[in-house]
Amino acid sequence: MNKKDILEVRKQLSKENCAITRICGCYVTHEKEKKLEFTKAFLSLGEEEIFKYLEILKKTMSGTLGKNLMVMDFSLEAETEGTPHHLLRELRKSKLQDDQLLSEFYDNIIASYEYPENYYIVLVHSNYDVPGKSSDGMEMFDASDEVYEHLIVAICPVNLSKAGLSYNALTNDIEDRVRDWIVEAPMHGFVFPAFTDRSSDLHSTLYYSKKPDELNPDFIEGVLGATLPLTAKDQKNAFDALISDTLEDECDFDTVKTLHENIIQLVEEAKENPDPVVLSKPEIKNLLAKSGADSEKLETFDNEFTDIVGEQERLMANNLTSTRSFEVKTPDVVVKVNPKRTDLVRTEEIDGRKCLVIEITDNLYVNGIDVNK
Repeated sequence: MNKKDILEVRKQLSKENCAITRICGCYVTHEKEKKLEFTKAFLSLGEEEIFKYLEILKKTMSGTLGKNLMVMDFSLEAETEGTPHHLLRELRKSKLQDDQLLSEFYDNIIASYEYPENYYIVLVHSNYDVPGKSSDGMEMFDASDEVYEHLIVAICPVNLSKAGLSYNALTNDIEDRVRDWIVEAPMHGFVFPAFTDRSSDLHSTLYYSKKPDELNPDFIEGVLGATLPLTAKDQKNAFDALISDTLEDECDFDTVKTLHENIIQLVEEAKENPDPVVLSKPEIKNLLAKSGADSEKLETFDNEFTDIVGEQERLMANNLTSTRSFEVKTPDVVVKVNPKRTDLVRTEEIDGRKCLVIEITDNLYVNGIDVNK
């Protein structure tokens, strides 16, 4: 799934386009006890409820690909009978009308989802009638190519509202506010199957995590059975270690700065492309060579990549460097530069000491005060 695919499915999560047929829910306490289970036709809910559920479901398809939105693949072994993938296929096939399958699904989540407080599992079934497209890319709503039948799952924390005072209109008085159990925005969720090239992809799923570095691997293994990718933070750490170990004593300021500039250029060039920029082992090696790495140092690159990153692993360019700032840091000083103006920063030896030199081309501010240059 790319950005375009995600936006197309997310667009259906509105009252006007809604293709959700059924909604199910399970309220779980911090002691892993099921307190409530229900299943309803989605459009039988009140208008306000429909709106609130649609907002929750939209959240599970919001964020940045490769950070808190991850496309996860299933291995052939993971798709055999008796696996979590098989249960998801059966749930989808049943259109959420089989209570035994639903109970088994909830039990899988409860067994593998570690959360210290109460939470609410929301599960919907949806049929999106995918419109065909003409040769000029225009949608033809009367010429459907296929029906994208899918499930969307959201796991939402349920917390007690804060204590406080409120105005009671009936008694015309200020009183202690009644505290309610509030369903909050989802922490995790997924869409199954994935929607790839405007078609169902049973070999992949789109996974959502509110916090990019907390993917919840036990949940992914127990409920999805999908292949767990490296988090954005793990990708960055692996890339940093790879560069340091490959270049060793030649890992200098100019090489790393040029590497940053080359990655930013790749991201900029692909800005209009719905697919994220993904770098394989040969592509990262070429980037290093282009950035000034010595050919002798690159002789060890392949082995370093396999040891640190993994032979088949690929890294997303957006996770390898910040597109918002170029940071230079010492134990006592942190300098952040516009990533497009790294030319203003260089290292220079002054009076026998290695110094960081920043060219001042405009106003200079110190603690917010405009000072003389």
